[in-house]
Amino acid sequence: MGLFNRGSRPERPRGRPDNNDFDWPANGNGAAPAGADNPEAPEAPQATTPPESPAEAVDRPKPEPASEAAEPARESREPARAPSPPPPNPPQPEPEDAERITAQQALAPLREAAAPRPPAPATGEERERRAQIISFANQKGGVAKTTTTLNLAVAFAESGHDVLAVDLDPQGNLTMSQGIDPDRVEKSMYDVLVHHIPIREVIQEREIDIAVASIDLAGAEIAMSTQIGRERSLEKALAAVIDDYDFVCIDTPPSLGLLTVNALAASDKVIVPVQCEYLSMRGLVQLQNTLEMIRDNLNPRVRIEGILPTMLDSRTIHAKEAVEILEENFGELVFKSRIRKAIKFAEAPVRGSSVLKYDPSGNAANYYRELAKEVLENGAA
Repeated sequence: MGLFNRGSRPERPRGRPDNNDFDWPANGNGAAPAGADNPEAPEAPQATTPPESPAEAVDRPKPEPASEAAEPARESREPARAPSPPPPNPPQPEPEDAERITAQQALAPLREAAAPRPPAPATGEERERRAQIISFANQKGGVAKTTTTLNLAVAFAESGHDVLAVDLDPQGNLTMSQGIDPDRVEKSMYDVLVHHIPIREVIQEREIDIAVASIDLAGAEIAMSTQIGRERSLEKALAAVIDDYDFVCIDTPPSLGLLTVNALAASDKVIVPVQCEYLSMRGLVQLQNTLEMIRDNLNPRVRIEGILPTMLDSRTIHAKEAVEILEENFGELVFKSRIRKAIKFAEAPVRGSSVLKYDPSGNAANYYRELAKEVLENGAA
């Protein structure tokens, strides 16, 4: 409806002056104002505003009605506006999503967050113990790990210490070096790690006490793969004998698999035999990375005791350069002792003995006596 309601305009009386010739403004109901047909009717008194001329009434914009009853009429006269888009809301979950449980509920259903569990007792520095556990590790094979494990352990025993050697290599070379056939043993370290029998049942007495290995260890990693806490199986087994010995020397396989991880998780120190050749030294970086992961997740006390140059042939320039590279990169970690090539190291295992027993006065035996003295001095310091 427009501003002027011509269809319902009242007829103007005759004889009215021309200056009043204008259309009456329609009120909210579309009718002429009261008193328009009766000029003599008294006008309603104005409380605060003076009467305005008809022209001003026409030109002045219509005020907003004060009552809520006139609101529908105003809305009907104005054109419909396009509705503004609603503010963006997060998508509502689907009915099936609302029934799903969260990951936290799945892990701990209907359970409040538990209090932190106190740390379990370990065989490390948390409590006083007698033995030092030393692993001999290098994923490169043929670097004299087994030779060093046996002869250093026997050198410790010559110094008056009680020593246990643990053979974790499926090849069983440490076991054979003490005159024990790994194919004929009834129980081995496989049964200790997989079936959790006491380690005392696989220890045999020779020049030193030795926990024997068998070829069954080749399948130990697969058999242990479903066990909870499999990385600590050796540590738990050694806890029963940890106070019976001064040193526990662990011979590891030439890999960084689960058997080596068990040895590192149980150890205080690691001695790294390195053949004085380029390919043997490349494995040191990988071993350092593995040790860093062991420290972060399993055994924060383990550290490298030293890097031992082995099978040194001082007649070759390459061997001398290899030792120089080791000392430049690892500094004080490189032992001052050198294990030089000697035929006695190959002959002693045939006799089922260490080189210290096979040729006690030879140079080969003295190499490991010097190494034992250096390790004991470093430990005392």
